[in-house]
Amino acid sequence: MSVKRNIYLEDIPLDEAQEALATALRQAGLWQPLPAEMVPLAQALGRVTAVPIWAKLSSPHYHASAMDGYAVRAQDTAGATETSPQQFVLVDATETEPRERAASAVNTGHPLPAWANAVVMIEHTQPITLPDGRTGIELRAALTPWQHVRPMGEDMVATELVLPANHRLRPVDLGALAGAGHAQVAVYRRPTVAIIPTGSELVAVETAVAHPPRPGQIIEYNSLVLAAQVTQWGGVPTRWSIVPDEIKAIKTAVQEAARTHDLILLNAGSSAGSEDYAAHVVQQLGRLLVHGVAVRPGHPVIIGMISDLGLPISEKNSAPGQNPQPEIPIIGVPGYPVSAALTGEIFVEPLLARWQGQPPYEPPTLTARLTRKLNSPTGDDDFVRVTVGQVGEQVMATPLSRGAGVITSLVRADGIVRIPRFSEGLDAGTAVTVHLYRTPASIARTLVAIGSHDLTLDLLAQFLAELGTGLRLTSANVGSLGGLVALRRGEAHLGGCHLLDPDTGEYNRSYAQRYLPGQAVALVTLVGREQGWIVPAGNPKKLQDWQDAARPDVQIVNRQRGAGTRVLLDYELAQRGIAPAQVRGYEREEYTHLAVAAAVASGIADAGLGICVAARALGLDFVPLAHEPYQLVIPHAHFGSPLLQPLLALLQDGRFRQAVAQMPGYDISHMGEVNEITAS
Repeated sequence: MSVKRNIYLEDIPLDEAQEALATALRQAGLWQPLPAEMVPLAQALGRVTAVPIWAKLSSPHYHASAMDGYAVRAQDTAGATETSPQQFVLVDATETEPRERAASAVNTGHPLPAWANAVVMIEHTQPITLPDGRTGIELRAALTPWQHVRPMGEDMVATELVLPANHRLRPVDLGALAGAGHAQVAVYRRPTVAIIPTGSELVAVETAVAHPPRPGQIIEYNSLVLAAQVTQWGGVPTRWSIVPDEIKAIKTAVQEAARTHDLILLNAGSSAGSEDYAAHVVQQLGRLLVHGVAVRPGHPVIIGMISDLGLPISEKNSAPGQNPQPEIPIIGVPGYPVSAALTGEIFVEPLLARWQGQPPYEPPTLTARLTRKLNSPTGDDDFVRVTVGQVGEQVMATPLSRGAGVITSLVRADGIVRIPRFSEGLDAGTAVTVHLYRTPASIARTLVAIGSHDLTLDLLAQFLAELGTGLRLTSANVGSLGGLVALRRGEAHLGGCHLLDPDTGEYNRSYAQRYLPGQAVALVTLVGREQGWIVPAGNPKKLQDWQDAARPDVQIVNRQRGAGTRVLLDYELAQRGIAPAQVRGYEREEYTHLAVAAAVASGIADAGLGICVAARALGLDFVPLAHEPYQLVIPHAHFGSPLLQPLLALLQDGRFRQAVAQMPGYDISHMGEVNEITAS
């Protein structure tokens, strides 16, 4: 079946798209919570009560002793003191109404005799033998009525409200319900969600593990993320097998899913490509409400209602006054991983919450200051992923990579900054509201590193996490100079640096003095490392030295301006009289050593300057050219703080040092050495 190339029907604001879905659900009778079902208490954790729940029993349902001791009548103890103790005879608990001062032994939780109304703790009594030979006890303090007694209904009384409707059940709630005489509880049915990944280029991760994907093949994991989100939000996901880019196959999958699910998430195919069929499928099987929402990332979202379930006429509902078939909401989720995950948060979570009688989730927020300028598309609500840390008295938010395909930006993100439509962006230092993925307490225990990239920072972060103290290290890779600027502005605790001073041949000191004037600074050596050409396996172009960068048959990939590796390359080229214009690929920039290695591994460059461990990580060869110290620049205001001490201690830790030493191209002989720079 041929279809025309798709285009966006209309790119509408987010609030209008949400209202379009809400209106359609109201019309279909799907805007209220789902029907109730009875579940055993053992299976009810996290479910939401569908009705108010009243106590069937009082708890406790009798007057119970709250202590180990003796049940007595409080009035019989009147006048008892240390100097004038009262004597009581021990009687059996079954005695109906003793005529004298009587006491009956009880343990915690035992019912009180009918005649008793107080309990004296056993340690406040003295056993005695009464003059007539009977066994008794002696009390040296008076009791008040109901002292050390749990009266009937102290916790709850039969017919009392135990839990209201629309309450998400916690562990303690299950105990309260059991104590109130309930073995089952009425909860809203969990929403069922079908997740259908589409794309002829997709391969299952299990297949990719057995057979590495070829160029053009993509490991399908959006359905894993979406299914986990649905589970976290109280729904029941069903992951479909990958459906190829064939409109008939997609229609069949959607119809099958619509018969047994409350919601369909059709992943990918929502854009405007020649094989993007999602909008056509929704149009053919029901109503297309929205195609294109003014949000970034997540622009090509589709919202619709499916009514054609593909059933034979005899199976359709044709009762008088009813629609011939139900309608089922469908959301076309963009294929880029970040767009898919954020579409879940924006559209799916609020709907699943409503179906369970809950308001949409509101994450905790805090106010932070941006560490760098953010440009934003004027017509869209922009959802920017950020890392967050408290540096001194300031909370800083550092934007992460904004690519819609960079799912690791969500993995690393501490929260989201929402930039509203018609804003062209925000300047560095602007106060923003961060919608947190982590707790504020976790943010307060976050070390912020901004500067040069090195893989040992990732190893440091892992070792800090293993300490189990909740201390975290987050790093933003902006280059050595960018890190010094961030330190000067008070945006980071530390920064990685490896800047060569061409006048002195010394690393880092002169730059720290220049960019952090008036500050006392510690230069802490993390590693020595080799810099050199990262080249394909076998070094096919036979690169050997710096001057090879100017060969007309060599295409390189460079680091960004301000990176120490870029400074080193510029210095060595200048020493040999080579102008940047003579170097093919000089203007192509990457922000990390691994990104340089990836560029070489992909074949878009013959070489790039970087560190040995990045080359080895991707099975590439390495031509060593220089040895340099990689140091942590730490202002003294942070160097002595308790937050930094676990990190500094790791530099002397044998396990950490051994782990670094095993990585190719690293030298740990000076690890942990501190060079002081006094304020000037």
